Amino acid sequence: MRLPEGIGLGLAALGRPGYLNLGHHADLPEDRSPEALRARTAEVLDAAYEGGVRYFDAARSYGRAEEFLAAWLDERRPADVTIGSKWGYTYTAGWRVDADPPEVKDHSLATLERQIGETRALLGDRLALYQIHSATLETGVLEDRAVLDRLAQLREEGVAIGLTTSGPGQAATIRRAIEVGGFDTVQSTWNLHERSAEEALAEAHAAGMQVIVKEALANGRLTDREGDPRLAEVAREAGATLDAVALAAALAQPWATVVLSGAANVQTLRSNLAARDVDPAVASDPRLAALREDPDAYWARRSKLPWT
Repeated sequence: MRLPEGIGLGLAALGRPGYLNLGHHADLPEDRSPEALRARTAEVLDAAYEGGVRYFDAARSYGRAEEFLAAWLDERRPADVTIGSKWGYTYTAGWRVDADPPEVKDHSLATLERQIGETRALLGDRLALYQIHSATLETGVLEDRAVLDRLAQLREEGVAIGLTTSGPGQAATIRRAIEVGGFDTVQSTWNLHERSAEEALAEAHAAGMQVIVKEALANGRLTDREGDPRLAEVAREAGATLDAVALAAALAQPWATVVLSGAANVQTLRSNLAARDVDPAVASDPRLAALREDPDAYWARRSKLPWT
């Protein structure tokens, strides 16, 4: 499986009524019923496809994202898209914004067996990539022989296997995944504030893994909702929006295969897609290099973002 290169669309902010992106409450319609969000998801998927997006990323924990995506696929029947999803978290919010916790992590074989069945019931053979959701060294999932053997079986059956990472220990997790082997892709957080995984991602790319970048906008911190003045200055000189510049910086990384947009409405999506028109040289601007933060501080701040 080869991922379509460029910008992809992640459905974390569309498949459920609450998420931790800054201003998420303003991105969704006032009516956040499942029916309303299914319609909104279809609108954004239509705009993404029309804009050339060909990779779509869901997860079992993204509320009804897989369900909404499956409905769109059934209605539109696009022949040239690649679909990825994830297992390892269970959505527990019950369609509430204020649920605590909104999802529960479990990397056991039992969860994998249950969730691959749920995913296949919705996406069928359109599922091209199945990823461990937020693998870490602490959960032990990369040492669980039963889980790894089951993933290897899925891979033999034609489903590409990947993992996603999060937290300040991303680099160590990526390097362990390279050592373990059996992974076609890795999806990690990389953005102008959090770059600690970039050397490990380059190593993964060199080892033959395709790299998916998530949270390239730092959950809204690299947009006009909270953009650093230095980013705003670079964007102004480039004649672009802050989000487009931040996404362009991710696209410019030589190891990046796909950079995900997490847009929850068409206007935001189109602004994100404009990143493709930004001069890639902007990524080397020293003012952007100065935005880098300590990873521990970055992830501590992210953990405090409210779900809205």
